[in-house]
Amino acid sequence: MAARILRPTVLVVLGLIWLAPIYLLLVNASKDPARYAADQVWRPVSDFALFDNMRQAWEIGGLGDAVTSTLLYSVIAPALAVLIGAALGFGIVALRLKHGFFWFVLVFGGTVFPLQMILMPLFVGYVEAGIYDSRLGMVAIYTAVTVPFAALVMRNFLGGIAHQVFEAAVMDGATTWRIFWRIYLPMSTSALVAVFILQATFVWNDLLLGLALSQSDEVRPLMTAAAALQDTYGGLQLTAVLAGGLLVSLPTVVLFLSTQRIFSRGLNLGQF
Repeated sequence: MAARILRPTVLVVLGLIWLAPIYLLLVNASKDPARYAADQVWRPVSDFALFDNMRQAWEIGGLGDAVTSTLLYSVIAPALAVLIGAALGFGIVALRLKHGFFWFVLVFGGTVFPLQMILMPLFVGYVEAGIYDSRLGMVAIYTAVTVPFAALVMRNFLGGIAHQVFEAAVMDGATTWRIFWRIYLPMSTSALVAVFILQATFVWNDLLLGLALSQSDEVRPLMTAAAALQDTYGGLQLTAVLAGGLLVSLPTVVLFLSTQRIFSRGLNLGQF
């Protein structure tokens, strides 16, 4: 009897704790800047000003160019990453690549070192190569940092496809590229979409690489622009900053909600 009461109570308390930051964000982002007070952050709004605050953050913060750039990065880089990861997984699993596990470890080993350790040499290399503060450079680094995870997932997923599928396609006269593009990739759609969603979310929410490798409004990612809202033209009111943070986070929420069924299927590695 006590367990029946204790378990729901604990779950409700943990749920309220988890929802508390979201409540604070929504409530304070919706307040009129003139009536905002630091000692009343928990008090509900009386005048709803969320959309006015969002418009102020968008116009003064200049988020339009950042949205365009980030949309470009979060589509192209994850798409390239999942294709490269799928190709690596196909080579190891289907083609039985010689020393395949070594090549996989070499690729995935890039995740061992934190990005903070390589920021300085990465910055110097970008400046010397002439791709600092360029969209090409941002796409290149985002692709590089998202390939290892894509390779891990796709290798595991493709390992669940019977090798007889590849052998049968070879017996029918299909080329290696045709087998990859027409058989293995369509069978891996759910995994490809799941990895793409995860990596696109990572790129969209990135702040560190944007701060280190970009500077101009046309190149810097959205989170970097959002982080500068308080410094733009003397700083925005906190309500507008919170509204801007909410605004730039909405696309990833919508992405997860609209693709959650495909995303859930893709996480079941080896199931297709």
